Amino acid sequence: MSAGGASSSLVVGFDLDMTLLDARRGILATFAEVSARTGVAIGGELAVTRLGPPLEHELAHWFPADEVDTVAALYRELYAVHAVPVSEPMPDAVEAVAAVRREGGRVVVVTAKNERLARASLAVIGIEPDVVVGQRFADTKGDAIRDHGVGIFVGDHEGDMIGARAGGALAVGLTTGPHDAGTLTAAGADVVLGALADFPGWLADRVLETRLAALTERLRALGSVLVAFSGGADSAFLLAWAARTLGADAVVAATAVSASLPAGELTAARDFAERLGVRHVLPATDEQSRPGYRANGPDRCYFCKAELADTLGPLAAELGLGHVVTGTNADDAVAGFRPGIQAAAERGAATPLLDAGLTKRQVRAASRRLGLVTADKPAAACLASRIAYGIEVTPSRLARVERAETALRAALADAGLESRDLRVRDLGDRARIEVDARLAVTLAARPDLMAAVDGFGGVEVDPRGFRSGSMNELLP
Repeated sequence: MSAGGASSSLVVGFDLDMTLLDARRGILATFAEVSARTGVAIGGELAVTRLGPPLEHELAHWFPADEVDTVAALYRELYAVHAVPVSEPMPDAVEAVAAVRREGGRVVVVTAKNERLARASLAVIGIEPDVVVGQRFADTKGDAIRDHGVGIFVGDHEGDMIGARAGGALAVGLTTGPHDAGTLTAAGADVVLGALADFPGWLADRVLETRLAALTERLRALGSVLVAFSGGADSAFLLAWAARTLGADAVVAATAVSASLPAGELTAARDFAERLGVRHVLPATDEQSRPGYRANGPDRCYFCKAELADTLGPLAAELGLGHVVTGTNADDAVAGFRPGIQAAAERGAATPLLDAGLTKRQVRAASRRLGLVTADKPAAACLASRIAYGIEVTPSRLARVERAETALRAALADAGLESRDLRVRDLGDRARIEVDARLAVTLAARPDLMAAVDGFGGVEVDPRGFRSGSMNELLP
């Protein structure tokens, strides 16, 4: 039973009543109205303890078989008036659905309730699934679960566990309905949670484990790798997991050395590779030889990554390694304009993190599991990313930015104002400083600290604080 590998394959199904929806107050009111209209005394309090099976099953306790369908139609007409408007979400239901979205998954609701009423109830409680399938129970839920590719199904009734099993999904039981953990387990639950509050953490762990397994499988298929190792969180994790999976002899870290690499990043990369016991090579790259890089248009990263891939490809062959791999993750692939990813892909670089569906958040979580010092390391793009598009990238400009950032970090630290994220953006005639938003106003009021940024005609502080990729905001 699978929870899905890459983000696009994660589909989570939910039952409705007593899983996502608490309709008991409205159900009581509806049964009371049905009783008033038919003259049959219905035990509504008892009925709401048996939610899960189709409505007709409950009505059969109170009406002759030949009247059930007629009363069911009446009930549904009244339910829309008396129950839907007072529908309430089960505790943490909205958060549980949000957890699926956060993992990049789709949400499918499969319920015994009439589909029209199910959709109306979900709208009232503020939940918008991708798919709603109504009037399914137990084995018939399995058909919908299978048809919609559901890998995990969550429900509170033994019928939900039977349906999950029938549909080939992992069955997650909740003790929020009529059944206890023992009954749910006996019905086929793979996992039993006390409440939906436990679901987001469980799901995050489940998806991470699934994607790490996919990463292991992908790396084994590659066999041996040269890791394009910038020293950032993504490439550091990839390097560590590759060494763990393939062994240090089948993995080499390559950190490209050029004017765009801050000296501090090179030192940290050396230390990291040494701690892993992985061979670390330092090939020189010459981005400056590429006119497209120097011109610094919006596609600058294409030329930078082309230079990197053209350098690492022959190096991998020389070292007897099967593939060049990069730390591109699943978020990078959907983050908008990324010409560098295109350049690497055109030259055959593999992307194991992306292939496994691992997001930036998951890379950091997995890095913490391994105890990597890079787990919470701030993003550290190359120095060229600090220079506004259209201004030529030159070694002197790159050096000026690096000096300014180093000096400003030191000045802030001396003043007890360390910033997690800091950039000095070269706008040509002036510099724009981006720091953590909480420090922006403080820094703007401290010309003594801003004086650390020299070599520019003027210096300003961006009041919005640090924003990754803020240079793209200047593009048309």
